Amino acid sequence: MKKIVGILCTILCTVAIATAQSDLQPLTTVKLNKTESITLKQLKARVEVYQKQSGGATFTVAQKKEILDSMIDEKLVVQAAAKAGVSITDSDANEYFLNSISSQVGQAVTEQQFTAIVKEQMNMSLDDFFKAQVGMSLAEYKAYLKNQLIAQQYVLSQKRSMLENIAPTDAEVRAFYEMNKSSFVQNDILKIFLVVVPKNSNSDAAKTKATSLYNDLKEKKVTANELKVKMAAPDSGYQAGEMYVSKGATAAQQLGIDYNALLALFEREIGFSSDLNETDTDYQFYTIREKYNAKMLALSDVVQPDTTVTVYEYIKNQLAQQKQTTVFAQAVEAVTAELRTPENFQMVKTGEALNKLLNW
Repeated sequence: MKKIVGILCTILCTVAIATAQSDLQPLTTVKLNKTESITLKQLKARVEVYQKQSGGATFTVAQKKEILDSMIDEKLVVQAAAKAGVSITDSDANEYFLNSISSQVGQAVTEQQFTAIVKEQMNMSLDDFFKAQVGMSLAEYKAYLKNQLIAQQYVLSQKRSMLENIAPTDAEVRAFYEMNKSSFVQNDILKIFLVVVPKNSNSDAAKTKATSLYNDLKEKKVTANELKVKMAAPDSGYQAGEMYVSKGATAAQQLGIDYNALLALFEREIGFSSDLNETDTDYQFYTIREKYNAKMLALSDVVQPDTTVTVYEYIKNQLAQQKQTTVFAQAVEAVTAELRTPENFQMVKTGEALNKLLNW
């Protein structure tokens, strides 16, 4: 029995070693500025990243080849950038990383703040968070973003002429508006001034504070603008500011009222003040400051009340971003096509040998 167990252990160890050796074999070698290999293990890691991002999708051999091609292009561009002396500072790389994590939160955050949010909401370290989200450690993710930024700078430097003068024309803006006119509709909107007093650990004190603010505003002892100024004090104990309420179920939910109550609110006149309301976490009240009627927006109308961006400018900016994305993708394709020469890279595995390795 012991002999059989020993044989099985030997077989299992042999298989594990063989698998490890297989994973370490190179699929291609990039040698534009220095010699770097892309191994089967590296490809598997990148495929796993894309699987996580796509919700666990299974990729075909053809799709894995596309991922391998993108890794080759990435290394070619990064090496070409290094050879051309294109680099970015650590501060630029860190700013790029902070923008990335801030977009996940919906507001600007530092790495320390993001770490605290991840710990509080998910009970995970940043390393574990990024491994779960994108299959990379924090250091690997930062390095990946830095390479992406270097690649972007190199493409910009090589194909600047392609990326210039791509602003949409007046005719394109007007044509887009005509084709999507039904989308540019402003619903009935209220501008309200909202005051919120958090309960924190002392509900009675919060109620007293809220009642005082409510009475002062209603009796015109203080203006809304004065309340906003006083709110900035470290010990003010409340938040105050304007918000725009559109006639819809979402707005009713945000205000903590049912839809019929919201409809009734829209029938109120400018200057109407709500009662002092209590929620689980705070006391709050609001005053109607302005009313905007529903209408079809013309090109010269502003997209949102009390802002300066017109529908025309909004469409122009959106079309410009679409064009920039399209043209930049074309620029990347042109650059990588120029770099894909036998002198710059070589496929180590091709044909059926490559297909066999990618069939996992």
